[in-house]
Amino acid sequence: MRIAFYTLGCKVNQYETEAMREAFIGEGHEAAADGEPFDAAVINSCTVTAESDRKTRQILRRVRRENTTAIIVLTGCMAQAFSKESAALEDADIIAGNTDIEKIVRLVEKFALDGEKIIEVAPHTKKERFNTPSINNFAERTRAYMKIQDGCDRYCSYCIIPTARGAVRSKPIEEIATEAENLSRSGFSEIVLVGINLSSYGREFGLNLCDAVEAICGVEGIKRVRLGSLEPDHISDEMLSRFKNQDKFCPQFHLSLQSGCDRTLKRMNRHYDTAFYTDLAVRIRKMFPDASITTDIMVGFAGETEEEFQESLNYLKSIGFAKSHVFAYSRRKGTVAYGLPDQISRAEKTRRSRLMLAAAAECEAQFLKKQIGSTVPVLFETAADSIAKGYTPNYTPVHVLTDNPHTGEILNVRLISAEKDYCTGEII
Repeated sequence: MRIAFYTLGCKVNQYETEAMREAFIGEGHEAAADGEPFDAAVINSCTVTAESDRKTRQILRRVRRENTTAIIVLTGCMAQAFSKESAALEDADIIAGNTDIEKIVRLVEKFALDGEKIIEVAPHTKKERFNTPSINNFAERTRAYMKIQDGCDRYCSYCIIPTARGAVRSKPIEEIATEAENLSRSGFSEIVLVGINLSSYGREFGLNLCDAVEAICGVEGIKRVRLGSLEPDHISDEMLSRFKNQDKFCPQFHLSLQSGCDRTLKRMNRHYDTAFYTDLAVRIRKMFPDASITTDIMVGFAGETEEEFQESLNYLKSIGFAKSHVFAYSRRKGTVAYGLPDQISRAEKTRRSRLMLAAAAECEAQFLKKQIGSTVPVLFETAADSIAKGYTPNYTPVHVLTDNPHTGEILNVRLISAEKDYCTGEII
């Protein structure tokens, strides 16, 4: 069969889609390229917000409308967290959770034989172990993601992810090294470590995230190791020091903030305050002078007053983030915050988002301007219209005018100007 894949949400979902792709190919099936006809489609859903659910349903309806005879699988976080609601979606032939992504192949093959709708969503358990298969490639990418951790026990009051993903569990360190070797042989020079709560990696083994970074840095052919999103209160000075000792470590720290107001952070059940976050940013910049600090920040959380919003807005400005993902709070059934009083109107969330986005854009512009004049190694990833595009170690986007695309190469580039969301440069 020819299989199409649709992925919503985070880098973990993207990794899991690649694992499913390899599982289908391993059983003799073929992955359909974009626009090609297919016999089955796998929709890997996200459920972090209500908008994520809406987009999943929209894709499901479109795929069914355009492919009336195809087998359609709905899997991922939405199917896991809201299995009853997902099972009621008539356009899906198979509803499967995310506890065992390799089973998707067997379910598709079974449906192809008997044509009977399948609903198979097993609950997460506390004894569950990390079971996402390793991958050998990452389709159509220069950088490869590597999922090394799953699950979360933070229980932020707004978040459904602990329900969707289960308890914290980690990939064994020896499997990380082996996967890095396979990815290196496939031509990848940069690996991005990802997880649902990445900074909790390894605690059941007596390890931490540094052990994973060091294991990959020891692999010949891998030139860069980058981290996904981190929980601020999990990052210690000892960890920063160990990262610093690895020449291949990329100094980009995505530290999830969520709010710059302590009262809001407390209602969110976050495990730090702004004083801690500020101190961590100072310590990172002292140890990594070229570091970029990026973040996620939410507006319109339940009970957020105008004063609290202004505190959060001013805090974002004070840190000087290189980039900020700004989003409005979305109520999720099954979370503590769903029932909190003083919910904010959609119109007010929109207003606050606009103000926060403007402040974030100004911080990004200031960060890019500071990069001008530096000479940095750039990993080139894409090219079009004589423009080669890539990223520095601290994840500054760089555009270079050149007739050679340099895709997959790491070259020294002198940064000469700052545009809206990237720097321009010339190859040295």
